Amino acid sequence: MQYMKELFLNIRIRDIIDIAIVAFAFYKLFMLIRETRAEQLIKGIILLLVATRMSQILELYTVQWILEKTMTVGVIALLIVFQPELRRALEYLGRSRLFTKSFVEIKDEAMTGLIEEIVEAVASLSRQKIGALIVFERDTGLNEVVETGSRINGQVSSGLLINIFIPNTPLHDGAVIIKDETVKAAGCFLPLTDNLHLSKDLGTRHRAALGITEKSDAIAIVVSEETGAISTADNGSLSRYLDIQTLRGTLKDIYKPNSQKQSIFNKWRQKYGEK
Repeated sequence: MQYMKELFLNIRIRDIIDIAIVAFAFYKLFMLIRETRAEQLIKGIILLLVATRMSQILELYTVQWILEKTMTVGVIALLIVFQPELRRALEYLGRSRLFTKSFVEIKDEAMTGLIEEIVEAVASLSRQKIGALIVFERDTGLNEVVETGSRINGQVSSGLLINIFIPNTPLHDGAVIIKDETVKAAGCFLPLTDNLHLSKDLGTRHRAALGITEKSDAIAIVVSEETGAISTADNGSLSRYLDIQTLRGTLKDIYKPNSQKQSIFNKWRQKYGEK
């Protein structure tokens, strides 16, 4: 108690200004990277720093030496040479349970209504053979992608989703980004997959869906313009020819807490796998 009292008595105005400047700088940095993939990278770096400090406290000298070398020379080299791989690894650390929050916390009634709105829209687009690409943002922020389209920030509804993808309208060619129960943006451009072994009959929408799920933990729903077939992309894997019931189950899985989720690809493989 006496130590705390002496500490407060010795604080000068310049110390308060110093702390305020540092706090403001960290706040601006956080706002800059918030809801972007860089946020996940920072979390991964923090884990490495914590591990380095813990190895020092526990006197794990070999581990400490390796981590210290990694944090000095190794990090710079890895950022330059292995940037894509390092980014994915740190994003994985950032999405670990230490940091992860539930995707959404919506009451059961509201969640059911939200899912039915999306199912109704996708089913209608499928019947009419209207191409569509819907991306569900989860822990990895997609603000970079949102900036490539037109911001909407509207409540998810079947009417809104159908109208966005009507042919010859300004936003029908891009992707819709949904976060929780909000349509964040439409007409967005997604990175295409680098996978060279895909079937030749997969179009740009399917390749874009795979691309965004390879670079983030998002899940994408695709409606084929040629056949009306419904597909989902998750973690760089594509599940094709889903029926409405499977789609509904997929959406329920998306809106579950992370601890209860099952891979969409695994669920599809269990139902339609090799016989």
